[in-house]
Amino acid sequence: MHTPYFPTLRSRLAALGRRTARTVRQMSLPELGDRLQSYLPAQLLSSEEEGPNSRDFIYTLRLTFQCFVWQMLKPRTACREVVRQVQALFRLKSRRKVDEGTSAFCQARQRLPVERLEKAVGLLAQKADRLARSGGQLQGRPVTVVDATGLQLADTAENQERYPQSPHQRPGCGFPIMKLLAFFSLASGSIVRVATGNLHDHDLRLLRKLWENLKRGEILLGDRHFGDYTTLADAPRRGVDVVSRLNAQRRVDFRKAKRLGRNDGLFVWKKPKSCPPYLSQAEWEQIPQSITVRVIRFQIASKGCRTRTITLVTTLLDPKLYPLEELAALYARRWRLELCFRDLKPQMGMDQLRCQTPEMAEKEVLAYLVAHNLVRCIMAEASASYDVELERLSFKGTVDGLRQFMNAMAQARNRKVRKQLWEDLLRTIACDRVPLRPGRREPRAVKRRPKPYPRLIVPRRQFKDPLPYRKWLRRKRASENKGLI
Repeated sequence: MHTPYFPTLRSRLAALGRRTARTVRQMSLPELGDRLQSYLPAQLLSSEEEGPNSRDFIYTLRLTFQCFVWQMLKPRTACREVVRQVQALFRLKSRRKVDEGTSAFCQARQRLPVERLEKAVGLLAQKADRLARSGGQLQGRPVTVVDATGLQLADTAENQERYPQSPHQRPGCGFPIMKLLAFFSLASGSIVRVATGNLHDHDLRLLRKLWENLKRGEILLGDRHFGDYTTLADAPRRGVDVVSRLNAQRRVDFRKAKRLGRNDGLFVWKKPKSCPPYLSQAEWEQIPQSITVRVIRFQIASKGCRTRTITLVTTLLDPKLYPLEELAALYARRWRLELCFRDLKPQMGMDQLRCQTPEMAEKEVLAYLVAHNLVRCIMAEASASYDVELERLSFKGTVDGLRQFMNAMAQARNRKVRKQLWEDLLRTIACDRVPLRPGRREPRAVKRRPKPYPRLIVPRRQFKDPLPYRKWLRRKRASENKGLI
């Protein structure tokens, strides 16, 4: 920089030559925003001309969306930490002061439209599928995996009213339970669509909420909850086929079937007499009186483990187009997709939601899904760039690498360095592979013992005297010592 006429002002003007635009985009939060912009259309996060997001707030629609997703990528991050991040950004850019409280950010999250979050989940899932190429199809048909899980909510009166706790727990001693049913993409592992309900909603009732989202030609892959008569009868009428595990209450005798091969045959099922509670009478009358289904049986042998026998029921009746071996391999991939809930719940912290109202809890779930699909997009991009099998990449390793490389990109001098760091991130993700362990079983058991505290039998505000705990601990130790004698 040359200042022949103002040599004394050179030191002051030199700082302006670097432009203050360097400020906000070189922090971890804005880098996340740039990455979201590369996967999502710009108009999705544009402010409205009128309505609750039309005013010039500090927390604009785009900034609120980015803060919400950034908060989900850092497990159990309080709103206060998000506000501190925004404070640092605005101080660095010499803008107006940001209030230290979290009220403004919480109100901005309440104004965030649910439709934008749902659309972002779907668009990121489509982007991940395109990056993953063709890896989740059966005979050229896309496969959608369905599964359900439960989430704990904050113990507030509003959450208890819509999502009541388990009836086996005393009032004030449990947590509201939200049931979540999700459609997974077999190609990328991203979540396409979700439906929420309370503890008493059956999985099939939640499936009916997403019934219209299934496209003609898809294959629905699920566990034994979705191998019922109504699903197997109604899905083919919509152009959708079903592959699921056979319900344990049904007995199969291949001697009574039309044999297609060894442990492979066609059965005719009769319509049940009673209408299930999740169907209306008009829908029940449209169900046919009988259907033909295909039942196959195969065994899974693992070294050092007992051989397991799996029985599947499907509406794919052609044994030449859909051999038994391909259906068995397809169902084996379902367990890998079921581990996506493990990525979301223990690793990302979605198992315990923190919002105080049902509406905000549902938005929090969608924000988690946006963050999850964003990570899936990055994994798919790394898999395509370095020709690595997508299922071998580590989800937790991708999240850790994303957080740390975003901080490094925040300190980069120019766009060239940031691009190089992004390439290094993709290469690091591609090298961080999960060991190939076919047939591995992961039982739901823990090794670490929790502290031997008693469970609450009254609400916490009424639990004051620790004497019952001392008596309980004394009896427990006495019983343990008695067992050692």
